[in-house]
Amino acid sequence: MTSKPKILVSNDDGVHSEGIKRLAHALRALGEVIVVAPDGEQNAASHAITLHKPLRVTRLADDVFSTSGTPTDCINLGVITIMKERPALIVSGINKGENLADDVTYSGTVSAAMEGTLLGIPSIAISQAGDGAFRFDAAADVAARLAALVLEHGLPRDTLLNVNVPDLDPSEVRGVKITRLGRRSYDANAIIENVDPRGRKYYWIGGNRDFGADVEGTDFGAVHAGYVSVTPVHLDLTNYGALDALAAWEARLSPPGGRSRG
Repeated sequence: MTSKPKILVSNDDGVHSEGIKRLAHALRALGEVIVVAPDGEQNAASHAITLHKPLRVTRLADDVFSTSGTPTDCINLGVITIMKERPALIVSGINKGENLADDVTYSGTVSAAMEGTLLGIPSIAISQAGDGAFRFDAAADVAARLAALVLEHGLPRDTLLNVNVPDLDPSEVRGVKITRLGRRSYDANAIIENVDPRGRKYYWIGGNRDFGADVEGTDFGAVHAGYVSVTPVHLDLTNYGALDALAAWEARLSPPGGRSRG
């Protein structure tokens, strides 16, 4: 008998988030699911890894573990320490709120999938658009269907899938679009300055964000039009088109006498 594939599930909203519970439930039809997630919210944790303090792991159920670390820590702990067998797939989410465009560089949800990809494991990040009250039905459904495809076909090398689901009932979702990353703009009041009761200034980062333009082919455009956006994100950030353009700088940047050294 062929054993079921092992699937590692994580997030940045915390192990008790409704989104991760719905995701794990949907994926159990495909394989053996192990949840390893932060013990509290780690929003905008990006790809941070904990190096200067010990991490704690708490077993909450047979297949559910919480950690004191970041989403990236959770993936490393899950793959290297907690799971008895290397997972066939990693899925991060379902995040409360979309992770579109430049958000991928800040998102703990996406970074968990990035870490899985660095470990050579096919990985998916899935986020649910919304504000306050989140409905996860459509996201759970698309996560299971996409996970089945990835388990069957795999993913290109060094590539994760970043998935964003519109704030709609499943019957209202118009379909799925394979997209590129858009660009998000921030308003002029993104940093709020105020004064505390002792007269000291403080700053709150994260004011209103403006969506990017609804450009066809982008994740923004797809989600705003009522489609699920699936964006392949490659981990190699090199701008290959700029290599030749910048090659002439090498000689000018080299220290005196360094040009002749091989």
